[in-house]
Amino acid sequence: MDSKTIVKKIFDSGVKSVLPDHMLTNSVRIKNERMHVSDLTINLSNFKHIYIIGAGKASALMAKEIEKKLGSRISAEHIIVKYGHSCDLQYGQITEAGHPVPDANGFQATQEIVKILDEAKKEDLIICLLSGGGSALLADCPEGALPEDLVKLNQLLLISGADIHEMNVVRKHLSKVKGGQLAKTAFPATLVSLILSDVIGDSLDIIASGPTSADHSTFSDAWKILEKYNLVQEIPVSLKDYLQKGLAGIVEETPKEGDALFQNVHNFIIGSNTLALKAAYKKCLELGLDAEIITSELQGDAELAAQQIVNQSLEVQKQLLKGERKVLLYGGETTVQVKGKGLGGRNQHLALCATILLSGKKGITILSAGTDGNDGPTDAAGAIVDYTTVENAGRKKVNINYYKENFDSYHFFKEVGGQVVTGSTLTNVMDLIVVLINAQ
Repeated sequence: MDSKTIVKKIFDSGVKSVLPDHMLTNSVRIKNERMHVSDLTINLSNFKHIYIIGAGKASALMAKEIEKKLGSRISAEHIIVKYGHSCDLQYGQITEAGHPVPDANGFQATQEIVKILDEAKKEDLIICLLSGGGSALLADCPEGALPEDLVKLNQLLLISGADIHEMNVVRKHLSKVKGGQLAKTAFPATLVSLILSDVIGDSLDIIASGPTSADHSTFSDAWKILEKYNLVQEIPVSLKDYLQKGLAGIVEETPKEGDALFQNVHNFIIGSNTLALKAAYKKCLELGLDAEIITSELQGDAELAAQQIVNQSLEVQKQLLKGERKVLLYGGETTVQVKGKGLGGRNQHLALCATILLSGKKGITILSAGTDGNDGPTDAAGAIVDYTTVENAGRKKVNINYYKENFDSYHFFKEVGGQVVTGSTLTNVMDLIVVLINAQ
């Protein structure tokens, strides 16, 4: 197999390991009317109704697997997914909605979920299915704001250079469902959340903006983030006014650790980037390749990350003896502060930056791609590059620097080749970067 085929096989193995149905099969067991999740055992016969709700790119497949386990016990069900990420459900409804920018479908479907929770009583069980993308899909407006105000906010955050932790701190304080507030609506029912993590550190209050977990951030934190990225004057006035009311204590803070409303809430992370990296590592061994997991917490600017990865790869290459090969594995999520008007995502931009650094340097192949199958607002998951990428660009008279400066990585790889296109994977645990290094 050539190097590009090898890194793609390794990436595919990582993604396959965190498909929602696989994760749920391993994490949730039901026997004799008892549901077992980790160390929690719930007697299903104690509940009058069982409601299923969820939001995220992986939530549809998660719901389908839960249906197999619970069947006709389900009283009502509503799931929100990104367009193209749905599947058939037998006992409830799926709404496809906008991501990464919310749209009318998301706002409407979120209200339907709130209606289900409003019906829930102490004798009811709610199973909440969350994954990456939930922050945009679980969409609502604070008092005094309009949906278009939230759309504008999300657009600004996405191009600001803010990481997902920062973006979600702001989102939580402009919502009545994020930041533990979905759990507040569900109280006093028993709430079990099954979660696929798409954030560094698997922070419960950050994944999907933590709708069922205690929030560790404040209105002050949200305001400081907007100041950091010079967005205070850019966001709609209605949102700025709401945040200022929060700062003044007029609007109540998000629920915090120790709040009684969390006494019947159980949050479980059932899949993460670390699991995908371990599966990718195992695939390397199956292929007879020496491998090393470098980190599951790659973050920061995509261009700087590309420099780090290429430099580390070159150092490893120097140590290899003739005929030896080694794979370096990275997981995480970088950021891009978009300055041009092009199209792309963090993975394709990282790969484009790596392309320039690999010019003339043989023996290193880099794949950078999102486990969800979508890198930014594109149909590509990412890209594969090596020293031939620059050569291909030269033959086709494609100006690499022009595409890099305009943040147009998608069209660069469309022209030159190298895009990784998987289609929707129905999962999401951040990104995987696979580097195959051959001795020279």
